[in-house]
Amino acid sequence: MGLKKHNGKRPSVLAIHLILISWSLVVLFPLWTMLVNSIKPKREIFRHPFGIPDEITFEGYRHAWTGANFDIYFRNSIFVTVVSLLLILVLGSLAAYAMANWRSRTSNLVYLFFIAGLMVPIRLGTINIFQMIIAMGLAGSIFSLIPIYVAMGLPIATFVLTTFIRELPHEIFDAARVDGASEWRIYWTIILPLVRPALATVAIFDLIPIWNDIWFPLIFNLADNHRTVAIGVSLLFGQYQTNWTRVLSALSLSAVPILILYLLMSKQFIKGLTAGAVKG
Repeated sequence: MGLKKHNGKRPSVLAIHLILISWSLVVLFPLWTMLVNSIKPKREIFRHPFGIPDEITFEGYRHAWTGANFDIYFRNSIFVTVVSLLLILVLGSLAAYAMANWRSRTSNLVYLFFIAGLMVPIRLGTINIFQMIIAMGLAGSIFSLIPIYVAMGLPIATFVLTTFIRELPHEIFDAARVDGASEWRIYWTIILPLVRPALATVAIFDLIPIWNDIWFPLIFNLADNHRTVAIGVSLLFGQYQTNWTRVLSALSLSAVPILILYLLMSKQFIKGLTAGAVKG
């Protein structure tokens, strides 16, 4: 009977695995195409766009890193992304801790205010944001991007972290208060270690739009030494012709930090995504 039950489930499990493998291949195919063509000469890209290269060249990577100032653009993007993510995680976790523990009409209104940010694209306020940046004297500076990215990432950070903290056993916090722990100590020594999976989830969700954003760096007309990777890639496209080896090499380099962060935080990311389902 047990064997029959197992055999009955096996075809459906195999079908699910086949679907997942097929979907993984579909998702990885553009990445494979980008990486393979980044080490081909330009003429071979058009001749065999999906094949293994007959001749390998790293000219595109050399040009992107030295000739196209990608070392400067990388430092700028890493600086903006790291500072923005740190501020998002700190401010988002503090706001989430407050809203998860002190429920009142005011805190509910503040929570709804944050959630509204998930439904209203920040780009709708580009003109007003640009006027504020000029008034602050940050036009053309890389520092003009940080407050915008923090405002862009806080809604999802607050939503995810508030939901996560509300599901934690509050007896832990009550016991800490009885022992004389301050709210800051509870936040630092209890909350932050427990919400690491949620922090990883928020970091990855916010990393991608911040790293890939071209809208605000383009609108703010950043100085050459303040440009980001996304702007650097766009400069490689010519008006009449484009060296696709260099473009694909630059795109491959720009994808490296995201892949590294995901590999480092993938375990916490998966825990954060599945925590609610397991508790439910």
